[in-house]
Amino acid sequence: MEDIKITGEVGDIIFRNNENGYTVFSLQAEEDEVTCVGIVPQIHSGETLEIRGNWTMHSLYGRQVQVQYYEKSMPTTLAGIEKYLASGLIKGIGARTAKRIVEKFGEATFYVIEEKPDLLTEIRGISYDKAQKISDIFREQHELRKAMLFLQGFDISPTYAMKIYKKYKGHTFEIVQNNPYRLADDIVGIGFKMADKMAVGAGISADDPNRVKAAVKYVLNQAAANGDCYLPKERLVAQAVELLELHPLAVENAIRELQVDSQIWQENLDGVDGVYLNFYFYAEMAVAKRLLELSAEYEPPDGAYIAREIARVEKETGVILAEEQRLAVLEAMSCGVLVITGGPGTGKTTTINTILRILKQEEHDVVLAAPTGRAAKRMTEATGMEAQTIHRLLGISFVNEDSRRQSFAKNEDDPIEADVIIIDETSMVDIVLMQALLRAVESGSRIIFVGDVDQLPSVGAGNVLKDMIRSERLKVVRLQHVFRQAQESAIIMNAHRINQGEEPVLNEAGTDFFFMRRAFAEEVVGTIQELVTKRLPKFTGCDALQNMQILTPMRKGLLGVQNLNQVLQRTLNPAGKGKREVAFRRITFREGDKVMQIKNNYNTVWRCYDGFGKRSDEGLGVYNGDAGEILSIDNDSEILRVAFDDGKIVDYDFGQLEELELAYAITIHKSQGSEYPVVILPVYSGPPMLMTRNLLYTAVTRAKTLVVLVGLKETVSAMIANDKEVSRYTGLAQRIRNLYDFIHDEGELV
Repeated sequence: MEDIKITGEVGDIIFRNNENGYTVFSLQAEEDEVTCVGIVPQIHSGETLEIRGNWTMHSLYGRQVQVQYYEKSMPTTLAGIEKYLASGLIKGIGARTAKRIVEKFGEATFYVIEEKPDLLTEIRGISYDKAQKISDIFREQHELRKAMLFLQGFDISPTYAMKIYKKYKGHTFEIVQNNPYRLADDIVGIGFKMADKMAVGAGISADDPNRVKAAVKYVLNQAAANGDCYLPKERLVAQAVELLELHPLAVENAIRELQVDSQIWQENLDGVDGVYLNFYFYAEMAVAKRLLELSAEYEPPDGAYIAREIARVEKETGVILAEEQRLAVLEAMSCGVLVITGGPGTGKTTTINTILRILKQEEHDVVLAAPTGRAAKRMTEATGMEAQTIHRLLGISFVNEDSRRQSFAKNEDDPIEADVIIIDETSMVDIVLMQALLRAVESGSRIIFVGDVDQLPSVGAGNVLKDMIRSERLKVVRLQHVFRQAQESAIIMNAHRINQGEEPVLNEAGTDFFFMRRAFAEEVVGTIQELVTKRLPKFTGCDALQNMQILTPMRKGLLGVQNLNQVLQRTLNPAGKGKREVAFRRITFREGDKVMQIKNNYNTVWRCYDGFGKRSDEGLGVYNGDAGEILSIDNDSEILRVAFDDGKIVDYDFGQLEELELAYAITIHKSQGSEYPVVILPVYSGPPMLMTRNLLYTAVTRAKTLVVLVGLKETVSAMIANDKEVSRYTGLAQRIRNLYDFIHDEGELV
């Protein structure tokens, strides 16, 4: 897109979001008036603005400029000064007062307001106190304007410039010039690389200690984003040296200083010198300690009573439990902490339902929860009891937009009221969420973790379910028997074959597992289009938008999420008359589109409505992985409304659209905890770290009634052969072992 530069006077402010600075306004240039949109905070009618950006086409407003950078200057003409003061910038100055001020002071108006506010009392209606308030507001606006210009000199976008100024106000200049690396700690979205670029502009030396410490924390934060709770010191030093191009000794010194400042923790784990960000170290310690405290609440089971109860439930349901299921029920009635793990078709749901029936008979208070809205919905359908997300169970508290950590209402001071808590899809729970959950579990409450340990680990840092099992110090029941009914499903049997390193059986008569060979990536794309529009709707009766999901290992490339979403949007939800849409960056959102939330937003308001359109519930929080459909787009009010699969209705202003992406195709990682009637999986070439057995197994187990693989059989075989899991650096298993052994040696937990 062609970059353009336009200078003109700000006319009307059509729309403004005061929180993030997103603004729609008209700009009167020399030859024409243009509509502009973008993060352009605190502009007012009458100001002169020089903008840089590119032309875009809006379905309602037509051609407009997407502003990337801007500079503004105060109006110099008397008419411009009057218009500026009357724009609503300063509370207490309306059109009449603005006219009187300009008539009185002329071109000296701004000087008088800023430096000699006492003179304003000469204007009818302006008292001394009001004059001082007008001056204070004007000076604050002037300070903001100077700060925005200063920050744009470092190539900081208006979005981040606004965040920086809101955080530091009058200290902005001092902090950016002396230690811009503070920004990486204080402001979400500003990382080491952006701060480093600012430091170069400020003339800060390459070996400045603040720079080296910031780089160490950056490498550890990047590791956490990839799932690691810590890094081996040797690896941390090597990555920081590569980033900084400095001697390793500088990094070693920074690590020591950070430990002295209590920002990181060093510890030997299984013979490896590990380095943690303090936050993750304390999270692991807290989780290990609380799991062992809760697991100590053990009551010897009354085996005869439980056997009678199981027999009662078997008679009521007509389902006979396997021995390992009976063991799980027995342990659930006696353990403070229990892990139940098993693959598809091994009877996890039957086991949980048996436990629930017995608990109900004993009149216990039971709470069910899962990490995502989709997983909670599945749990509700499977048990007949209401399940909720863990976030909702814990009660999100309001979180400042610059906070990196969520805050929950439920904790040790206000715990969850339940005798038994059952968590499904535990493989998706990261160390941070597990810490928050366990803080809110009251002593004496029992907690049961259910999940498939062979699924992909959590998106966030940690490998909690696997570490709990690996510790060998908590009660674990493995369900391994595949029931006869499940054996009739090729999806389930092939999932187990894949998990055991065996080739799946393909294209049997009457099967629910198909493979379609296509030699070229372009053919794979074409076949997927044909499947969703013709073959599968005819074969299954399923609706492509509601019941089918394309899962892919990658984001980029012809068979990545980005390209497939554009292709499938054109195929399944093309533009049409009366179908409103909005372009945001490289994505066009359209009414009827499948979309997904791609970041946790703890402050977003959601509402639920009953069948009569009456509001039935409301709350805060939309989370990474929540999926839904665009109900409506209002270009006048700049609002896009999404109905999520769990019934939540959320309104997004156009400045929030970076939180959404199309979801006709999603990555396999994003599908965790979800189940779809039909799954279509392109299997073609890709990076070895993505094309793994673990990933293929997870994708196949997302399907309920049908799986279709499209691509190369050789790729399927290669993925099955690639059983190298991406290892994560976590210390939870060892912490549980060490703490358990210490307790039993010493006799108590301190």
